[in-house]
Amino acid sequence: MKKLDIISYKHDGELHRVWKDVVKIHESKDLVVIVNNKVDVIDGDGRRWKTREPAICYFFKNYWFNVICMIRTNDVYYYCNLSSPFIIDEEGLKYIDYDLDVKLFPDGEVLLLDRDEFDFNIKNLNYSDEILNIIKYNLKILLDKIEKREEPFDSKYVYEWYNKYLKESNNI
Repeated sequence: MKKLDIISYKHDGELHRVWKDVVKIHESKDLVVIVNNKVDVIDGDGRRWKTREPAICYFFKNYWFNVICMIRTNDVYYYCNLSSPFIIDEEGLKYIDYDLDVKLFPDGEVLLLDRDEFDFNIKNLNYSDEILNIIKYNLKILLDKIEKREEPFDSKYVYEWYNKYLKESNNI
C-alpha cells in the first residue's frame, strides 16, 4: 500500500480538486484501486474539506470515467465522473474532469448530474467534437456496466477491496 494524492484538472489545465494522502491498494496495467478514508480535499478555489466516509475508487486506463464507491452505514453509493484516463507521476494520480457525473443509489436509481456544467464548458472550455464523442461513447459504456452490475457496481467487490485495505492497514 502506498500513499499518493489524486489531482483532477479541468480541460483547460486549471486545478479542479486534490485528495491528499489516499492509499493505493491495487495497480494493474488497466486499473488502479484507491481507498480514501476521511482524507483532506482541497478544491481549486482553495476551499478545504474532509471526505465523510471510506470510499473505494476505481481509476481506469482504457475508460473515460472513474468510479467512487462510498461505503455508508447501510449500503454502497456510487459516484462516477466522466473523465480522461489517469496518469501517475511523482505528484500523484492525475486526470481531467469532464463535468458530467452519474450517481447510482442502492435502490438502483441512476441520476445524470451536472449536465448544465457540461453544456456550459463545451463552449467555455472548447471541448472538441472528438472529446464530445469520446465522452458520449464512454457514458454509454458506464451506464451499461451499471445496468449489468459489473464490477465495481456490485457491492461485494467494494467490500472485498475495503476488507483488503483494513487487513493490510492493520499490518502496517
